[in-house]
Amino acid sequence: MNSNSAKSIKPHQSIKIGICGFGTVGGGSYNLLHNNGEEITRRVGCAIDVIRIASRSLTSSNVASTVKASKDPFDVVNDPDVDIVIETLGGFDPAFEVVRQALANGKHVVTANKALIAERGSELFAVAEENAVTLAFESSVAGGIPIIKALREGLSANNIDWLAGIINGTGNFILTEMAEKQRQFVDVLTEAQQLGYAEADPTFDVEGIDAAHKLTILASIAFGIPLQFDKTYTEGISRITPEDIGFARQLGYRVKHLGIARRTGNAVEMRVHPTLIPQKRLLARVDGVGNAVLVHGNAVGSTLYNGPGAGADATASSVIADVMDIARQKLAGLSKPLLPALGYLSMHDDLEVVSIEQIETEYYLRIPVNDVVGVLAKISSILQGFDISIDAVIQQELDSTTVPIVILTHKALEEKLNLAIAAIEALDDVSGEVMRIRVESFDG
Repeated sequence: MNSNSAKSIKPHQSIKIGICGFGTVGGGSYNLLHNNGEEITRRVGCAIDVIRIASRSLTSSNVASTVKASKDPFDVVNDPDVDIVIETLGGFDPAFEVVRQALANGKHVVTANKALIAERGSELFAVAEENAVTLAFESSVAGGIPIIKALREGLSANNIDWLAGIINGTGNFILTEMAEKQRQFVDVLTEAQQLGYAEADPTFDVEGIDAAHKLTILASIAFGIPLQFDKTYTEGISRITPEDIGFARQLGYRVKHLGIARRTGNAVEMRVHPTLIPQKRLLARVDGVGNAVLVHGNAVGSTLYNGPGAGADATASSVIADVMDIARQKLAGLSKPLLPALGYLSMHDDLEVVSIEQIETEYYLRIPVNDVVGVLAKISSILQGFDISIDAVIQQELDSTTVPIVILTHKALEEKLNLAIAAIEALDDVSGEVMRIRVESFDG
């Protein structure tokens, strides 16, 4: 174990911070420590001072003259005076090696890097444990919402049955604009890019990868399972149309892009996809770039955590909260973290992540058909043949040779629905692909 890892600090001393990356989150974290420093000191019991920053774009006017600045993040992690490293570089290279080296050097690390935690967190937690230091990551999920603390600490006496979250603000903004103004996906995406909500390459946001990283982390903490990003089913929102949103509204639903994790017996579902949820649910009313996570525990029931999911101040709030937790730990002279990173001393290695084909839920189907007699009867017969019953139907008359038939099903096995969709699409009078959106009510 690195000798620096057990180093404690006396109340009259200060805790020294190094920041790697000085973009939105890194700069926001520095500003929050600077602007709220007096109150933070009152809460923690000692000053927290930034002494080093590594950034390619940093200028002297951004920070105090007492801060050492360089372009190389390894200058920060190898500085013996730095107690805690804040990593806001993003991505894997050089972020992984920066975090690994900092932990190996006996330094605590706070990161906002959800991809790093979801895909390589297990390796980094092992290095942290070996050196008796903390790798904290509250800011990696849902920005300023303390959902990791809620799951790992506040709800730790519960068996978590399920959770569902709007955990990507870009996708939520796009679906909100489409719903409120009947706009096409591509038009709203362009606006989101202009407003800075979406990157020039928006794939991570609109195809669900960002949300899948976050869901992987939440599911691990909720159910005590290893991080398994590769087993999280991921589907984006690029195929959603204003027509789907309008039909959903007629049926009493809103369309949201959700991350859903559910435990059923010895199995766990982890899936990210567009979802119809009842309009009456509070989760359905979270709009714009906001995030929200609904959690159901067997003792407490359902609890909802709602707030800003991104932005300099919101994310910095979570970053600095982690810094303060580590500072208290150091002041108490503790040689290792009080809590395991994922909340469990012993993980549930026996819980299997089920494939999407094995889930059971209700479904919304939009089927483009030729406007001829008998096509609905044929579709109904196919669904019945795969044990799929119909709950509601909308058959809209349009001034066109092709019309949409919209069907809401009762619960069905996805594997059977896939076979039914293939059979429906093979009908002569079906004129295109069937649009399928899963439906969840989140009862119980």
